[in-house]
Amino acid sequence: MSDLGAAVRRLRENTDPAVAGLPGGRRRTRGLRREELAELAGVSADYVRRLEQGRRHPSAGVVTAIAGALRLGRADYERLCALAGYAAVEGQVPREAGPAALRLLERFGGTPAFLADAAWNVVAVNGAWFALQAGGPTGHDRDWNVAWRTFRNAPRGISRTDERSAGFRAMLAARLRDTSLRYPADTSLAELVDELRTTSRSFDTLWRVPEPVTAYENRAVFRHPDGADITLDGNLLDVPGDDLMAVVLTAAPASADAARLGELVGAAGPPSVVRVGQAGPG
Repeated sequence: MSDLGAAVRRLRENTDPAVAGLPGGRRRTRGLRREELAELAGVSADYVRRLEQGRRHPSAGVVTAIAGALRLGRADYERLCALAGYAAVEGQVPREAGPAALRLLERFGGTPAFLADAAWNVVAVNGAWFALQAGGPTGHDRDWNVAWRTFRNAPRGISRTDERSAGFRAMLAARLRDTSLRYPADTSLAELVDELRTTSRSFDTLWRVPEPVTAYENRAVFRHPDGADITLDGNLLDVPGDDLMAVVLTAAPASADAARLGELVGAAGPPSVVRVGQAGPG
């Protein structure tokens, strides 16, 4: 077994499943299973097995994907890169959606979805999302940052129960804290965190006593400007290669909400994907 393989195995076995966003409960083995790490990192279980045995040498992108899947801190990430013979990625959150990520967004078609970077800046949305949001946020430059909008400028037309709102906020803060550990040199990220901690007591409390990073599943009621209320379930999918997140909003099958959503999306025209930035579409 190579030093790199041994390090990957040790880190995998020492990773709390809940921290990696996986269900907890009783397990026969500690840490993550190879299959779980493989799924989170976007590789095969056989690839992980061969890597741990020293029979595969990963690309720099795969090393970064594995580090992200294991939620490694900067020190462990840099050590993993050194063992693989690569320089660690500079501490800047990737903010570009690659072709594969954009194709994923496009495939959702009539299902509202958007891509966000690890700092919760929205980087691309599909046409169904635009139809649901009636064009998206306007105003402050940070309005395209999900965390900022949630803690500082709560979007109108979206409501959750108190329990679901608390869970959503805890998830945002936990993921943002995890990102800050992985990208300590990103000044834009640091400024966002400082601003939120200074101006939002609830964010600062969650930041100081973070919950484990878990899988995201939430429900919200969206009110369209035409007055229609649509209840949607939100799920988060990690896009490891680009260090992005895809948030997908779905209605219960064959429900009145699904019918209303279909009407909105149908009236908006053919499916499309739009790149956006903190200042708006571009």
